Amino acid sequence: MSVMIKEAAIGEREMIAEAEKALDDISKVREGVGRVIFGQESVVERSLVALLAGGHALLVGVPGLAKTKLVETLGVVLGLDSRRVQFTPDLMPSDIIGSEVMEQDENGRRSFRFIPGPIFAQLLMADEINRASPRTQSALLQSMQEYHVTVAGARHDLPSPFHVLATQNPLEQEGTYPLPEAQLDRFLMQIDILYPDIAAERRILLETTGVEDASPKNVLDPARLKAIQLLIRRMPVPESVVEAILNLVRSARPGQGNVETDKHVAWGPGPRASQALTLCARARALYDGRLAPSVDDVLALAEPVLQHRMALTFAARAEGMSVRDVIARLVKAQG
Repeated sequence: MSVMIKEAAIGEREMIAEAEKALDDISKVREGVGRVIFGQESVVERSLVALLAGGHALLVGVPGLAKTKLVETLGVVLGLDSRRVQFTPDLMPSDIIGSEVMEQDENGRRSFRFIPGPIFAQLLMADEINRASPRTQSALLQSMQEYHVTVAGARHDLPSPFHVLATQNPLEQEGTYPLPEAQLDRFLMQIDILYPDIAAERRILLETTGVEDASPKNVLDPARLKAIQLLIRRMPVPESVVEAILNLVRSARPGQGNVETDKHVAWGPGPRASQALTLCARARALYDGRLAPSVDDVLALAEPVLQHRMALTFAARAEGMSVRDVIARLVKAQG
């Protein structure tokens, strides 16, 4: 018994040492991103939390709020091989995944060779993802969930780590194709990007209209990012946090005894939302310099994790309600 206790103590000390090293690395990442992206602390935090948790994120905001700049900066700072795809109505699945071409060698023998598309990157920016047709959007489904693609019956594994950061304009909906629920559920979080406050906008004016523009610097590499992602999955989750996640997610589903939800929600989040909240709560705790998540982490992440996994009834929309209003009430009830 004493040997087991001693081994457990050694394991705990090793994990604490790993966590402290990770805290230092995350601090450098935050500083590196802050050199280029001014203000928007909540957006930067949630974007990094999604990547540290090993998932994908949907960035929603009007043009000109540095969505593209944020993704480019994250790629450089984290040392990830980044690619960008501008989604358009005429974009085909092969433009993203790649295609097979026929080649002929010097002996006249013909064979097919697979030429990888831009999806074979560690960080893929899917710009204005809702502008592509459903057929092209579906090309991302398998890769986002299973981390490989299938072309002509052959499996091709994607690089590791693999993340998709997609952008979407919430205003201009003409000629767009709303993402299906199955694909929205693959995104760990939906991150809404709002206008910067006046102090941040003043700094943007002063620092981005001169001769020199701030450029990001690399502080991490993919192997180190994967190590931090593994550490996050090993972090202990208190029973109170598990209960808070279960209560919050289940209260967001109609038919579970919550009168407000039954009245306003047509369909609610599935178990993947609980998984996302658990991972993101751990990642947010480490991002904030703590070694275990708290209930406050769950409540703070409720909106970005749940809002794209819920739909309101017609009556609720007619009353002018939004999904955020419903989630805010659920969070208040949990708090």
